[in-house]
Amino acid sequence: MTAPRIIGLAGWSGAGKTTLLTRLIPALVGRGLRVATLKHAHHDFDVDRPGKDSHRHREAGAGEVIVSSARRWVQIHEVADGPEATLADLLRKLSSCDLALVEGFKRAAHAKLEVHRAANGRPPLHPGDPRIVGVASDTDFPEAGVPVVDLDDIAGIADLVLARAEFLEATLDRLELPEDAWRS
Repeated sequence: MTAPRIIGLAGWSGAGKTTLLTRLIPALVGRGLRVATLKHAHHDFDVDRPGKDSHRHREAGAGEVIVSSARRWVQIHEVADGPEATLADLLRKLSSCDLALVEGFKRAAHAKLEVHRAANGRPPLHPGDPRIVGVASDTDFPEAGVPVVDLDDIAGIADLVLARAEFLEATLDRLELPEDAWRS
């Protein structure tokens, strides 16, 4: 790949998005790609544990904490009562990669692969979202209008992801549009 590309995995809670990602990432890395992930959380979450220095710094009022070692670094940014970062804001913070996989942000205007599991008992998202470019499911959807791949066909899902991922710059441009502009 020459320029960064992006695709999301969207689906209802319990559909298996994280499980699929943990199976898909090694398949993509095995093809020589540098893969980044971005996950949306719907609740308060913590990556540092109470008692650790980073947690103590944040609890003391630091608006941003960076922890670094020879093996990795992490940046924690507190928004307090400020607005939640948008998908576009977060994508702009990614380091160089070939492919960014976004888990969640199912209502945003990026290209998405729907993850659907029949046992979840929830309706599919693809009929109402024009940005869903494929479906990974344990159910056939002959009327889907987009490719449907079996949830266990990781190589097939990797092929679909690579075929349907969009260039990051085009995605950023679309994310700046109002929803009615990209839904039509």
